[in-house]
Amino acid sequence: MTNSPLIFDRKLIADRAERARALGPATFLVERAAGDLADRLSAVLRKFPLAVDLGTPTDAVGKLLAGHASVGSVVATNVSEGRLRPQSASKIVADEETLPFRDASIDLVVSALALQSVNDLPGTLIQIRRALKPDGLFLAGLLGGNTLTELRESFFTAEEEIEGGASPRVAPFLEVREAGGLLQRAGFALPVVDVDNITVRYGSPFSLMRDLRAMGATNPLIERRKKPLRRATLLRMVEIYAQKFSDADGKVRATFDIVWLSGWAPHESQQKPLAPGSAKTRLADALGTREIPTGEKPGG
Repeated sequence: MTNSPLIFDRKLIADRAERARALGPATFLVERAAGDLADRLSAVLRKFPLAVDLGTPTDAVGKLLAGHASVGSVVATNVSEGRLRPQSASKIVADEETLPFRDASIDLVVSALALQSVNDLPGTLIQIRRALKPDGLFLAGLLGGNTLTELRESFFTAEEEIEGGASPRVAPFLEVREAGGLLQRAGFALPVVDVDNITVRYGSPFSLMRDLRAMGATNPLIERRKKPLRRATLLRMVEIYAQKFSDADGKVRATFDIVWLSGWAPHESQQKPLAPGSAKTRLADALGTREIPTGEKPGG
């Protein structure tokens, strides 16, 4: 593991997930991600005898993989025993930041809405790549991009107005443009990154915040303000949110971006880019045009 800065309070995340599970979790987002993951996996024409569901907060992915024709045994892992549902036939309590798997021991690693809260995402990706057998697949969706940008902006403006300064209220999320580089740094072959932009509408910002609590997804930052949120600040935030991010019917919008990462553990059978200078045909010939030597002006 690298000496990455500690951004997320991992114990707090686990405790809040336990509370959400006890009170009745909101699962619509992870269920959507699980369905998308299963669809993406269906496009891969190969078998995966041993798969790991890494940290997904419900058993939605495990249920879908259990009925998937290309997947054999599935092992579910989570940092919390309570989040490993009884339906998980094989389960391991393990932190996504410190994986317990041997090198080259797994055919498939999948994850839905879990990896956005690891402190050392590059280190976790390296561990996943090492755990995969040659030509093994990694496929994960995590919250990123502009997720909760409306809530972030509304809180920032309200705190600046009421308290004269802002504190971090919404966690930072992975930027799409950085994700491909992380996969390459971790040693994955054929990396692919894309994003699913989801807009959820709520009756009020209070409804959004209730859903976030029911997801166990309230502020997990170590540097969060420890004092209770002032009522005046909260009410001003709600007012700003409604003013800036509501539709004609009065409902407010909340953005959730799911960034999808996929990559393969390197194998000699995989396609590789041509070495520089190995082309057999000049680009100018392929385009049916004349090559202009360096220094010569066009039309000269």
